[in-house]
Amino acid sequence: MVARVIAMLISVAVLSPGAFVPVSAQTVPNQSLIEKTFPHSNKCKRCHERVYEEWETSPLAKSIHSPAFRASLDAYLKSAGGKDKALCFRCHAPHVREFQEQVQLFIDQAKVGDPSLDGVACSQCHLIKHVDRAKHPPEPQYEIGGKTLYGPYKDFVQNLAHQSMELSLFQKSDLCLNCHQSVPSATNLGKANDLLGNWDQSRAVKSGKECQTCHMPQQVGESANGEAKRTIANHSFPGRIGKLRQEAAKLDVQTKVEGDKTTVTVKVQSLVPHNLPTTHPAWATVVLNLDIKGKNLKTVFSDTRVYGRTYFDAKGQSTIFDFEAVKVDEDTVLKPEETREETFTFPTPKDTKTFDVEVALNYAPLNGPASFLQRVEAESSQGSQDPIFQPIEIVKRTENVPVGK
Repeated sequence: MVARVIAMLISVAVLSPGAFVPVSAQTVPNQSLIEKTFPHSNKCKRCHERVYEEWETSPLAKSIHSPAFRASLDAYLKSAGGKDKALCFRCHAPHVREFQEQVQLFIDQAKVGDPSLDGVACSQCHLIKHVDRAKHPPEPQYEIGGKTLYGPYKDFVQNLAHQSMELSLFQKSDLCLNCHQSVPSATNLGKANDLLGNWDQSRAVKSGKECQTCHMPQQVGESANGEAKRTIANHSFPGRIGKLRQEAAKLDVQTKVEGDKTTVTVKVQSLVPHNLPTTHPAWATVVLNLDIKGKNLKTVFSDTRVYGRTYFDAKGQSTIFDFEAVKVDEDTVLKPEETREETFTFPTPKDTKTFDVEVALNYAPLNGPASFLQRVEAESSQGSQDPIFQPIEIVKRTENVPVGK
């Protein structure tokens, strides 16, 4: 149901038994010391090739690599609220919590576009010993200075690289909340800018499901190279990327032709136990597209509904940056497991015996001010062809409707 602990995170050939170094308050760490305390994922790859290859395709692996993050980080640091330079990294490279005085190193690494420093990788999760949910957002507490890595299983493989310890935290959603519960900078909205909604009250959670149930699905394979195959967890963290999104929602479409007027009613049912979309980054939106195609498949009517959250800044202007937000402008987010009914009315297509109704629910492309989009495009090696500028389909329904006599 949840992730199998990374049994041999660090190769004996790469790290010595003293690889995990305690950090004192007097120590002035550099990148080398950071990576001794939080070993780089490249070292883990030597013994955990499968896990590494899955993680490498995941959004987590790109947490400080993506052009959108670099552009947003730059905007944040230039903003009035950008004095807390470590803010973005507490989720995008959470080990900055142990190296606050070296935050400029994290910034410089992110800005190069191909950082040698990890963002969210193996040790950033498997060194967490406790998550304090009394704080907002929940705060991870790391066990550093030793050689122990934590995970959810008892039957870990003994090795000389590191010790392993079973921890029930790794079977709980709590592990994920320090980065996926809220945006710390947006607490000035009067209430927490909650990313997930009332997820803990959802039917899914009440039935015993945790974040890992969907986002670290079980599979059969090996955790460490050469290990006997067994039930383990996938580390590609499917969500917006991956086939899991196809299970995120259902569409029910009803079309009623009444002479010159036609009405299409669409029921959008969210199947996820959290907000759809989650609201960070603030430009994240899900769009319902309706296209009516008449004679020769020519589009004769189109309309959309947008699900997301928009903000006003201190000057009363719209902003896509939650770190600038002082007020929620509009909130159309699909709440956990919510069903939303949308109605579209349009002139019945003429000169045709039938017409097509196409309804699609998509993750929307990146949007925002032209200057921001241009910066992201310039930062990307793919330019305007970067997938972030393309919609990602969640679910689609198509039906052919007779006009009638």
